[in-house]
Amino acid sequence: MEYQVNYINPELKLSCYEGKLFRTEAAFQDHLLVWLISGETKIIQADESFVFGAGTTFLIPRNQLATIVNYPKDGLPHKAVAMHLSTKRLKEFYENQPVRSEIKTEKIIRFHRHPLLESCLNSLIPYFEIQNDFPENIASLKINEAITILRTIETNIDAVLNNFEEPGKIDLKTFMEKNFMFNMPLQKFGYLTGRSLTTFKRDFQKTFHTTPQRWLTKKRLEQAHYELAEKNKKPVEFYYEIGFENLSHFSFAFKKQYGFAPTKLLNNYTE
Repeated sequence: MEYQVNYINPELKLSCYEGKLFRTEAAFQDHLLVWLISGETKIIQADESFVFGAGTTFLIPRNQLATIVNYPKDGLPHKAVAMHLSTKRLKEFYENQPVRSEIKTEKIIRFHRHPLLESCLNSLIPYFEIQNDFPENIASLKINEAITILRTIETNIDAVLNNFEEPGKIDLKTFMEKNFMFNMPLQKFGYLTGRSLTTFKRDFQKTFHTTPQRWLTKKRLEQAHYELAEKNKKPVEFYYEIGFENLSHFSFAFKKQYGFAPTKLLNNYTE
């Protein structure tokens, strides 16, 4: 089996992937704390990209659009422990805790290696062998332990973990121009811009004078043309980063839009 996930409970999982790569689009409802045991993870956001290697621990804040690509490396599968830090859990934790920081950030946070954090996450691995009836109180203890350790080793983490605000209504044009490459359901785009699906579609039509699906496809193909013509990249190097599910779909859409195969631009570049 190329991809396998074992759960302690819905908030704690161990994933193992042995294929060439595994890609997903994310805007998680919860903060996600990840400890990468082996393999490599690339996270692509609108403004920057991150690469995490084996032994790295990082936090993906909730509601952050990103493309996540997981690779095996050095002959080892991509293997990671992931802990969901839900709003419910965090609200309960902070009920009797003083908040020590208001320096807000929405960026992915990489933690320095620390024996407390590594020990906490490493201690979860034996529990993944228990498939059913894992005691809820133990899961709560482990999650609270992790939160306490994060607060110990990262002084500004409270501003992230104690932020329970929901996305407010923001400028649609600016947001979509920045995030068109993320292959999200329209309902998720609506939520992240502070709109219902109906309002999102209505505002989109007023702003761009076309449907979201047509506009997104056009923008992604324009970006693909730029990657081919200006950067001389091969389609396999970027198609998943600009929102296409697979290479054949990208090639078909590109030819339909421009009247020739994407490889023709590469051929012209080398002639």
